[in-house]
Amino acid sequence: MQRRAFLQHSALLGLGMHTGLGLMPVQAASAPTSRELRRRFSFTDLAEMSVAELQAALGKGDITSADLTKAYLQRIDQIDRSGPRINSVIELNPDAITLARQMDRERKSRSLRSPMHGIPILIKDNIDTADRMSTTAGSLALQGSIAARDAFLVRRLREAGVIILGKANLSEWANFRGQRSISGWSGRGGLTRNPYVTDRSTSGSSAGSAAAVAAGLCAAAIGTETNGSIVSPASYCGIVGLKPTVGLISRSGIIPIASSQDTAGPMTRCVADAAALLGLMTGQDELDPATAASAGKTSRDYTSFLDAKALHGARLGFVRSQFSMSRLIDPILEGVLKKLQEAGAVLVDNPKLPSRQDLGDAEFQVMLYEFKHGLNAYLRTLGPTAGVKNLEELIEFNERHRDRELVLFGQELLLEAQSKGPLTDDRYVEAKAKCVSWSKDLASALETSHLDALIAPTTGPSHVLDLVVGDRGLGGSSTYAAVSGLPSLTVPCGELSGLPMGLSFIGRAWQEGKLLALGYAFEKNIHARRPPSYLPHLETR
Repeated sequence: MQRRAFLQHSALLGLGMHTGLGLMPVQAASAPTSRELRRRFSFTDLAEMSVAELQAALGKGDITSADLTKAYLQRIDQIDRSGPRINSVIELNPDAITLARQMDRERKSRSLRSPMHGIPILIKDNIDTADRMSTTAGSLALQGSIAARDAFLVRRLREAGVIILGKANLSEWANFRGQRSISGWSGRGGLTRNPYVTDRSTSGSSAGSAAAVAAGLCAAAIGTETNGSIVSPASYCGIVGLKPTVGLISRSGIIPIASSQDTAGPMTRCVADAAALLGLMTGQDELDPATAASAGKTSRDYTSFLDAKALHGARLGFVRSQFSMSRLIDPILEGVLKKLQEAGAVLVDNPKLPSRQDLGDAEFQVMLYEFKHGLNAYLRTLGPTAGVKNLEELIEFNERHRDRELVLFGQELLLEAQSKGPLTDDRYVEAKAKCVSWSKDLASALETSHLDALIAPTTGPSHVLDLVVGDRGLGGSSTYAAVSGLPSLTVPCGELSGLPMGLSFIGRAWQEGKLLALGYAFEKNIHARRPPSYLPHLETR
């Protein structure tokens, strides 16, 4: 495919101009020269290309990073804002093409910063960027808020030559605002829709990141997770999502929920891309004390762990009850277990794990206390011109703008968090101790059973969007890794009626390389990912 044909293919429905939500006009690509017209690509579908394939094309000169950036902008126009209108991008970076041209100049001088040099990605809109884009967590209260400096992970990505294409929509305040929330909805960004079936949920809170990656609107995206917010939307949207060990990636510059559990992580279409992205974001940061524990436990190149035979001899523990969801889903999950055994994995049935019921409401109490403490600290960094300066003012803002912010669901969680005292309160100390004890029991179970990983369905297939009742999915397995701070990787494992499902690999602390190896081998054995079809709804017989 010629370069011009490539760009035209990426804009099948043409270009458009959009206003509002910080979106910038998309400029048409300049006409290629005769020399460029002679160049041919070895690929035809931008939407499903891996980072390695993109780098091969960039390296051969078949395309430039500027062209690639324009092509993604055109796909955003045709899919996100027109056509199926999945609404995954909350704001575009007005400097993206300029940054891409800078990366092209460096490439011409044979100066590549990393394997992600010149690759455009999206980041979730709760991660600070010190540029012309806002960081709002989807809230109208922070609209126009410009961070004083990049989040640590954003700085690392820029140093690696990654192009920040824009910000992805999310469940407002990372889905920590109200009861019966609607995942993927924010007051500022509206509702993100699942690109497989657009009347279905993306899950949350990294909804826009997941949907955009699935739809091929970027090469990859960054999400954040406290409990399920990377792996659940990744599963619903048929992509790979990695929640690292807490402390592997700095949280400084990320709007918080709970310091005990928060982390950022890569969201990609294949495991190799997650591995390529992960190493660029790690590192110790004096602004996040949790990263001190990562010293000597990180890798700059997690792709070196990838092994198509990693499942052979791997001991994988699974809780039988987790593999029982419904008469339609269970045969798919049994097929997954069979595939794992065929690849040489040793399945350990029902290892002795601490019960999630044993936690009671301890995790929730920890979140409430840490949210108030962390959010107030973050809002103080925004300076005197910030729209809101603390949680109390945020609650008041929402009440004043309830016709836009509270029209679909409330802010009960914000109110409950506001009622909490300092982190010295007995209730917090006791809840935190309970979570720590539970986490130690889980880590001990992995050790004593000699498990390379736990496996579990990440969650069920996507549920129908319900703007009255709110989310109503089948639950998930994210709590194991969330409360314990352990790493978790979800990989597409099958589909039901065209709706993707994911399998989670949950490992020991700092064992991201091992999980990526297992996930890579699983991916190569099962080949479960399918591109989205953008159906308006499922046909019923």
